[in-house]
Amino acid sequence: MKTIFRYIIITAAILHTSPSFAQLPELDNHNITWNSQSRNAAESMPCGGGDIGLNVWMENGELLCYLSRSGTFDENNTFLKQGRLRIKLMPNPFEAGTQFRQTLHLREGYIAITGSKGKQQAQIRVWVDVHHPVVHVDVNTRQPVTATAHYENWRMDDRVMSKMELLACSGYKGAPVAVTAYHDEVTFDDRKVLFYHRNRNDALIFDFTVQQQGLDSVKAQLWNPQQGLTFGGFLWGSDMQPAGTDTGRYINTAYTSWQLQSIRPSKSHHINVLLHTAQTSTQEAWYKGLQEQLRIASVAEKTAFQQTTAWWQQYWNRSYIFMGGDTANAVWQAGRNYQLFRYMLGCNAYGAYPTKFNGGLFTYDPVFVNEKFPFTPDHRNWGGGTFTAQNQRLVYWPMLKSGDFDMMTAQFDFYLRALKNATTRSRFYWGHNGACFTEQMEYFGLPAASEYGWKRPSWFDKGVEYNNWLEYEWDTVLEFCLMILDMERFSGKDISRYIPLIESCLTFFDEHYQYLARLRGSKALDGNGHLVLYPGSAAETYKMTYNSATTISGLSTVTSRMLELPGKYLSDSTRTQLQLFRQRIPLLSYRNVNGYTTIAPAQSWERINNQETPQLYPVFPYGIYGIGKPGLDTAINTWRYDTTAVKHRSAVGWKQDNIFCARLGLTDSAAYYTIEKLKNASTRFPDFWGPGFDWTPDHNQGGSGMIGLQEMLLQNDGKHLYLFPAWPVAWDVHFKLHAPYNTTVEGVLKNGKLLSLKVFPEERKKDVLVMLR
Repeated sequence: MKTIFRYIIITAAILHTSPSFAQLPELDNHNITWNSQSRNAAESMPCGGGDIGLNVWMENGELLCYLSRSGTFDENNTFLKQGRLRIKLMPNPFEAGTQFRQTLHLREGYIAITGSKGKQQAQIRVWVDVHHPVVHVDVNTRQPVTATAHYENWRMDDRVMSKMELLACSGYKGAPVAVTAYHDEVTFDDRKVLFYHRNRNDALIFDFTVQQQGLDSVKAQLWNPQQGLTFGGFLWGSDMQPAGTDTGRYINTAYTSWQLQSIRPSKSHHINVLLHTAQTSTQEAWYKGLQEQLRIASVAEKTAFQQTTAWWQQYWNRSYIFMGGDTANAVWQAGRNYQLFRYMLGCNAYGAYPTKFNGGLFTYDPVFVNEKFPFTPDHRNWGGGTFTAQNQRLVYWPMLKSGDFDMMTAQFDFYLRALKNATTRSRFYWGHNGACFTEQMEYFGLPAASEYGWKRPSWFDKGVEYNNWLEYEWDTVLEFCLMILDMERFSGKDISRYIPLIESCLTFFDEHYQYLARLRGSKALDGNGHLVLYPGSAAETYKMTYNSATTISGLSTVTSRMLELPGKYLSDSTRTQLQLFRQRIPLLSYRNVNGYTTIAPAQSWERINNQETPQLYPVFPYGIYGIGKPGLDTAINTWRYDTTAVKHRSAVGWKQDNIFCARLGLTDSAAYYTIEKLKNASTRFPDFWGPGFDWTPDHNQGGSGMIGLQEMLLQNDGKHLYLFPAWPVAWDVHFKLHAPYNTTVEGVLKNGKLLSLKVFPEERKKDVLVMLR
């Protein structure tokens, strides 16, 4: 027994010697435990760290893990998994008839699996090194066993993708050309399995997109992150050696496996996967980098688990929302699921690319999401490397109040890297300055080819997507500009490198709409000296708008917040330019609905396409209306009486009615929609929501649920902090959230009484208004 569970004792010692953290006993109550094995990958459990995510499950006595890492985009911009790991033990303590337990330990960020049969007992620990890209599987048994590790790969041959399958690389959706998925390379390398995918430079969707959009003459100016991109890694184990290859089929996908087997039976086995991604001139250069990563990880191995568990504990100490009540209660479950989703977000804390809204790192075989999609485990609808701003924003807004500022830079850097391509588009198509970021674009900053349009009329503006959902929808980037400004205000972090991005986004709207006005007539501005924001779009719903509420509120809020920045960020001339630009921004429009004044989605529009509620974007995200601000009754009227706002209410997916209600102080409605958002999913793991409007796991649902719960607890207006602005007094809660000006607010509410309130720094306590009612 001492040998079997030696690592538990080591873990206890590590926790005892780690830096001081809040005990947070509620966190352990939120661990997920299963007492039976899973039927398939749809019943997997998430695990990860750094920028690696695993789907972990036991099936028929075997441990299986899908391996995912941020930024592994192939030639077609499909987000490829890094294969599947399968581990078998003989004699097998997990075969039919054994006692079984699988637990996700949130506090330390690992999964523990135990099994016993007769005198044999086994424990497996699965974890990911937060600071090095290594997956660890530690096996300890009471009696010696032989371990076999299989690396399974389903991409061994080039193949033409089917029409429906192109949704996984959505830039090619509906493409009038054949699209080929190219093979990986897998081989034994000494006592390791080497696997990798290197993008073919003659088959990149970047080149296809550039040509389709007529940008060949400026191609040399464009950033191309696909060329030479290589990703893969090593699988190896302690005292393991190659044991041949085999073939098989999992669900409906054939695969080839490369096997490593322990040289002799042992009570302890350690199996590792190292992942490496780099853009290199040759495969040899990538391989050299892989070996260097192996050397670095080997040096750090002795303290890797200690450092990883310490990281997760500080992560949990940053922020939390624990809600009281019976574990079967929907309120308690909402609090638990808030923590679980924040864990999933933390698995991509240091990714090179943002967490994707349509599954993040945790997608699985698509047939379990929709039986009409019998494709490989790489599949997800709406693409892997195609980014949809309206969806991505909901994944990142909650990170402000949870204090996860280090995790937000992946999303900001995504836009910063693509800035050159976005400004080149503006100059090439229209001859003016500013960055034009489209709503749905590839990760290199150009519109997805499918959304740009396959059957474009020759007369149509070459810079605009020929797409009735996405045409003229350019303003969602303003939300990320506001996020950057909020991060500076919340944390004090220096955002100097993002200022050119924000300035360029504002410049685009100023120069482009003056450019369009001059095409129509002799004046660049209307009779009031304002920009004429036509044609525009209010989300994907109100199309061909005149002075959209989303564009006006975005420009107004971002510009005013830029002017409020500390002096070091803007020159005097830039401030003057911003002040003049602010005077050119039109005013919001209003309309009368059944005798009530409401915010209009735009001054006018031609059609309604979708079911968003952009007339409430001045409430969230742009904060023009809200608690403590003028005109709150007008915003509430919009929620209550606007016919499309009422018609489209929902808690599914990216719907944000819970957030609107919280911002408006509508406690009962905020509670209802937030509980609906954060209730248990229909899948085995409670937070694998979906597919909603997109895919499973639906990170839009988790992100919007987090935002709503945070806004119910804490809101801010300048330096004013509103505590419990939309919180049911009957909901017990223990929370810690972040607020502007390096402030944290901690509290305990129980039985309707505020038992504890800690504000740091203490002088900020005077700015807190408790709104329990």
